[in-house]
Amino acid sequence: MTDGRNRQRTLVLLRHAKAEQSRDAPDAERPLTARGHADAAAAGAWLARHGLLPDVVLCSPARRTRQTWHGVALGLAGSPPEGGPAGPAPAVRYEPTAYEAHPDELLELVRSVDPAAGTVLLVAHNPGISLLSALLDPERADPEGMRTTDIVVHHPTTEWAALSRAPLATRHTARG
Repeated sequence: MTDGRNRQRTLVLLRHAKAEQSRDAPDAERPLTARGHADAAAAGAWLARHGLLPDVVLCSPARRTRQTWHGVALGLAGSPPEGGPAGPAPAVRYEPTAYEAHPDELLELVRSVDPAAGTVLLVAHNPGISLLSALLDPERADPEGMRTTDIVVHHPTTEWAALSRAPLATRHTARG
C-alpha cells in the first residue's frame, strides 16, 4: 500500500463561465448567460473525456461559479470516461475566500485539501485564478490570462500542503 507521497496529483483550474453583466444586482449574484451554461457543461464533458474526475472541488460561492460547477457536474455525469463509470461524487467545498481572491489565497485553499486527494478542481475568478496558474508555472502560463471557461491542468510534484510550483500540462477553452 502506498502512503500517497508518490501518487500522481492533478490540479485543474477553471475560470467561471460567461456571466451576465448587471448593474442592478451585486457582483456576487450575477448569473451565467445561456452560453455560459452550455460552456460549463462542455467543460465537464471535456474533463470526463480526459479522465479528469475531481476528488475535491473548491468553488467560490458567487452565483456564477456555483452555476459553473453545477454545469460541469452535469457534463461530467453525462460523459463518463472511456471504459468506465463517472466515479464517485467529489467533495465540494464552497469557499468564501475564493471570491475576489489573490493567487496566494487560492494557493492556500489548494494546500488545505485532503492529502489523499488525487485531482482537485478549483472554480474561481480572474485575475486570481490566472495569476495562480502563472505562479505555479511562470514559463508556460498564458500571458493574456484565462478566458471564461478556460481549463488549465497542472501536475504538482509535491504533496498538496507543500505546493508552490506545478508544471502546466494542458489548457482548453470549453465552448458548448
